Amino acid sequence: MTRTDNLRADDSLLLLGRLDGRLHGSPCADIFLARSRLEGATVLAGLAGVPIAVRDLQDWIAGRTPPPRASEGLNDPISVAAVFHLALSRDEDLKDSLGRATLNVLRTVLDDRTEAKVYAAEDLAHFGPMWRQLRTVADAPFPSGDLLSVANRIFQLFALTEPAAPGSWDVVSVDGRALELPPRGRDRNWLIAAAVPRMLCRAGFTTRVIPSFILMSKFLPPSPADLAETLAQAIGRTAHAGLRDLDAIERAASRIQTDLAVTKRSKAPLLARLQLAYPGLQPAAVARLLKVTPQGARKLLASLAHPS
Repeated sequence: MTRTDNLRADDSLLLLGRLDGRLHGSPCADIFLARSRLEGATVLAGLAGVPIAVRDLQDWIAGRTPPPRASEGLNDPISVAAVFHLALSRDEDLKDSLGRATLNVLRTVLDDRTEAKVYAAEDLAHFGPMWRQLRTVADAPFPSGDLLSVANRIFQLFALTEPAAPGSWDVVSVDGRALELPPRGRDRNWLIAAAVPRMLCRAGFTTRVIPSFILMSKFLPPSPADLAETLAQAIGRTAHAGLRDLDAIERAASRIQTDLAVTKRSKAPLLARLQLAYPGLQPAAVARLLKVTPQGARKLLASLAHPS
């Protein structure tokens, strides 16, 4: 058992506060938030029953592949494209300018809205209205700034996602028999989990939405009090991992300036920073992001592949 497996609630919140504070002073906060968004979406996909890796999302964003599981996941309960789109939509109205900027950069490379319409139109129709209802309830003011309040809100959201009563699913077969069919076997807890980073910010635990703080597991514990303890442990683990990741990002970013022998006007350092979050970007995406010609994008990519 590691130290982060047995953190007290106070320790966990101190770690969260440290991460939140560092993000306000770090020159790499944008890269951290971009990677955090992918990590959070990966966790949500697992909760939704479509497990993927961050690298799968990066390959899709870079333009090397279609959405993860788009071909082999024909029997999946939901499309990864739908999960990713709904996760990103959580951040569309952020007041945090940096959070909005990182979302805009991502959508310059990959338009999740168009991808979801192409690959997940049915899923959007099924889950979209529920997600909008959950987000509205999740955004309501909290009576107090403690984890029990967040846990109570999660239980409130869970009640909203419970399937309809069996009677409402009665149908008549072609031969006239009355059949009672269960609701669609799709787990909706991931929709609640998608709102958790936003609830942490609304409740005052963070000053901005940190997308990787999903915190929930597939099944809820028996009571809000038990969930509050579970959230505290998850906050500690996620904050500890976040601080470690931020350290690594800052080290990698500092090497960019020393390793690249380029002029001050060169956009190669900016591209190198972007690739810390989105490795493998294709020339078309680089051209859109950096507002250069396709030929210029290819030259920039080549300069990073073979630095002088």
